[in-house]
Amino acid sequence: MTDATPAAPLTTAEDNQWASFAHLGGIIGFIPSLIIWLVFKDRGAFTNSEAKEALNFQITIVIAYVVGSILSIVGIGLLISLAAWVVSIIFSILGFLKAKDGIAYRYPFAIRLIK
Repeated sequence: MTDATPAAPLTTAEDNQWASFAHLGGIIGFIPSLIIWLVFKDRGAFTNSEAKEALNFQITIVIAYVVGSILSIVGIGLLISLAAWVVSIIFSILGFLKAKDGIAYRYPFAIRLIK
């Protein structure tokens, strides 16, 4: 029988760092936010809340990509996908810049599936 000791809580600097990385990871998709949330959610409150916020936004962007793919038949889908990509990059960078300074960032729109 192994005695698993819980991981040490994050310092404030580490908490801000991982929270900001959760936002910045949105540039390449939802996987970085998901991994950061799963690994650090119990070790830092700020990382927990910011990674959830970033993950919810990235899920929203994935939904926009799916809608864009479906509507590509009509011709407007490429425009929707391109707009989602640009918005994802801009808001991910804004979230990163706020979170690295320890300021909570809330995306202007996101389907909040993970509470």
